[in-house]
Amino acid sequence: MKKSNKNLKIFAVGLLGGVLLLSGVMPNDARASEQEYELEIPLGLDEDLFHIPKDNPLTKEKVALGHLLYFDKRLSKNGSIACATCHMPALAFTDGQPVSTGINLQQGGRSAPTSINRGFSKAQFWDGRASTLEEQSVGPLTNPIEHGFVNNDEVVATLNKIAGYKKLFNEAFGEVPITIQQVGKAIASFQRTLISGNSPFDKFDWDGEEKAISEAAKRGKKLFFGKARCNLCHFGTNFSDENFHNIGIGWEGEAVDVGRYHVSHDKKDIGAFKTPTLREISRTGPYMHDGRFVTLKQVIDHYNQGGVKNPFLDNQIIPLNLTESEKQDLVEMLRSLNGEGWQHATAPRSFPE
Repeated sequence: MKKSNKNLKIFAVGLLGGVLLLSGVMPNDARASEQEYELEIPLGLDEDLFHIPKDNPLTKEKVALGHLLYFDKRLSKNGSIACATCHMPALAFTDGQPVSTGINLQQGGRSAPTSINRGFSKAQFWDGRASTLEEQSVGPLTNPIEHGFVNNDEVVATLNKIAGYKKLFNEAFGEVPITIQQVGKAIASFQRTLISGNSPFDKFDWDGEEKAISEAAKRGKKLFFGKARCNLCHFGTNFSDENFHNIGIGWEGEAVDVGRYHVSHDKKDIGAFKTPTLREISRTGPYMHDGRFVTLKQVIDHYNQGGVKNPFLDNQIIPLNLTESEKQDLVEMLRSLNGEGWQHATAPRSFPE
């Protein structure tokens, strides 16, 4: 993993012709059509793995617009649900519930994953059904259980009734009609500013600050990369292999959520779900795609027993024979992955009218 300097800034500028510039230096023959957004990549993260599509460079206008859209409950059929309803800043952009509650108090079947560090991932959602963050950003809007709009046209019509939003879309995208693609680009741009790094673990691991983490966390690190085998799936800049695994969740007699199989239709993907990031993990419980585990200790207990046997269990899931003290050391290591870079994103004081 490439070590990122905590002071490094990526300059993402919208240029005429759709060129994405990451150096902060514009060619002489290019004119900026939008204001650059300076995105800081904290210590411990690899800036080369951060995904900014060429057709959606980060700009101040889009980030500001996406910030408003993310928190605005008018982006639901009855004005009761915003993206931030299930992704709350106070809970590290989760909702603290086993499964999320959407429009008309309907409950879905899966837990709300954190919005933090989504810029380091391509496939989104637990089953990877969205191939981009832009696609993920608008997916819940037309889900009948989540935001409840009938179709994308209804989303756009709602925004077109708000004069303040039409002005902001024009500033971000030019004098063009609002489209659902623009909604996705704006919300995705805001989500890309939600970054976690420069954690105590990073300070210890990269900068060699011996006192940055406890002795228990140091022991936990050795277990993480050794006996506990956590790094087989949780590795790299975001502590995730960005892949899908059946780890034996939901095979204890209840109806099975087939997970990735819904998308791939590949039998090997039955019951497989995306490996979540471990950054901010102690702040983003409950855990697993169905939120069944309240504590990190319960998660470790699950892995320690080798998951729950089923025909599609990942062959990397085996009994670990961890002691109780080793489990606690792992928990302490995981807690040391709480970082900084996302705390700036709070609810707007007001919304367009």
